[in-house]
Amino acid sequence: MRYMGVKRASMDRLLQQPSGRGLVAIPLALIIVITVVDIHSPANIHLGPFLVIAPALTASFAGPWLTAAVGVLAVAAQAFIAVLHGGLGTSNHIAQITALTVLSALVVFVCYVRERRGRQLSRARSVAETAQRVLLRPPPRRIGPLRVSWLYLAAEDETQIGGDLFAIARAAHPGTRVIIGDVRGKGMAAIGEASLVLGAFREGAHRCATLPELTAALEESFCRNVEDVVDTQPDPGEHFITALVLDIPDHGSQAQMINCGHCPPLLVHDHQVTVLHSRCPAPPLGMCTLPAALPASTHRADPFTFETGDILLLYTDGVIEARSPTGAFYPLAERVASFSATGPDALLRHIHDDLLAHLGEEPSDDAALLALERTATHHPHRPHLE
Repeated sequence: MRYMGVKRASMDRLLQQPSGRGLVAIPLALIIVITVVDIHSPANIHLGPFLVIAPALTASFAGPWLTAAVGVLAVAAQAFIAVLHGGLGTSNHIAQITALTVLSALVVFVCYVRERRGRQLSRARSVAETAQRVLLRPPPRRIGPLRVSWLYLAAEDETQIGGDLFAIARAAHPGTRVIIGDVRGKGMAAIGEASLVLGAFREGAHRCATLPELTAALEESFCRNVEDVVDTQPDPGEHFITALVLDIPDHGSQAQMINCGHCPPLLVHDHQVTVLHSRCPAPPLGMCTLPAALPASTHRADPFTFETGDILLLYTDGVIEARSPTGAFYPLAERVASFSATGPDALLRHIHDDLLAHLGEEPSDDAALLALERTATHHPHRPHLE
C-alpha cells in the first residue's frame, strides 16, 4: 500500500490524457465561419479582426508551431476577405492584415515562451522527484519477520514528500530498527532537516548496539549538522524533530521503543487497539541548545510486547490532527478498532479512504503512516522490495 501525494497523482492522470491536437478543428472552424460571414456581410461591416481568436485559442492547447500555422491561415483568410471587399490596397484592409499578423506573432511568441518554461519546469521537477525518492527510499515490503506497508500524503503541491519521515534498517543483532518522525514545519523547507535524521539513522541503525545509543547518535548528528541545512539564527531552538525509534528483534515477542515527543504508536492485537504511551518520554531531537533538555545518553527504552499476527501502526500528527469541515479531529484509534483489516495493506487502505472522507478535501499537512506486521516466517537478512 503506497501513496505519495494525492495532488501529484491527480496531475499525472491529467498529463496522461490524450493530446489536444484534435481540438485544432475548433479554431479552423472559426476561421471558416468568420470568413464566410464576413464575405456575405455588407461592406461597412468588418468581422475580419475576430480571426485573431483562432491563434489565441490554439495557443491554449497546442505548441508554437501549430499556433503559427493557424495564425498564417487566419492572415490568409483576412487577405482573401480583403480581395473580395475592394482589394488588398485599401488602407483599411492593410491595417487589418497588419494588426492580425502582429497579434498572431505575439501569440506565437507567448506560446513559445510558455512551452520553453514548461520544459524547464518539467526537468526541474524530474530532478526534484529523483532527489526526494533518494531521500525517502521506499522501505522493503518484507524485512526479517516483518511485513511492511506505508502511506505518505504530501500537503505541498509538486512534492512527493515533506517534513514527515520514516525508514527501516537492519541492526547488527538479528533485528530491525525503525524510525518515524515529523520535522517542525512542512513541505520542501523541512526536507533538509529530515535528510539529517534519515542519514544518521541509516548509519547508526547497524552500528549502535542499543536503542539509547542510536537515539543519542541521532541527537548528536542533528545538533552538529543542522546549521549546514537551515539558518538557525533567526529562530534558535525552533528547529527540532519529533521521532519514534523502535528496535524489533527477530526472535521473541519483546520489542523496545524510545518516544522523542512523537505520537504514540497503536498496537493491534486480536482486533483490540492499544495506545502504547511511553513511560520514559524523551524530548524531540534537536533540543540540544535548551538547558532543560536531558542528555540523549540518559534516554531509556520502553519495552512492549509485539507478537506474531500483531500489527504496529506508526503515524505522524498530520493524521490525528486532520480536521473535518466541522472542525473535528480524525479519531485514528477509534477508526482502526472499527476496521476489519487482516493485514497492513488492508489497514492502510481503510485509513487512506476514511481519512480523505473525513477531511472532505486534500490534506493541509503532511501525513505519514507505517504499518508493521510480525509474521511467523523469517525472511533473509538483506531486505528486498516486492
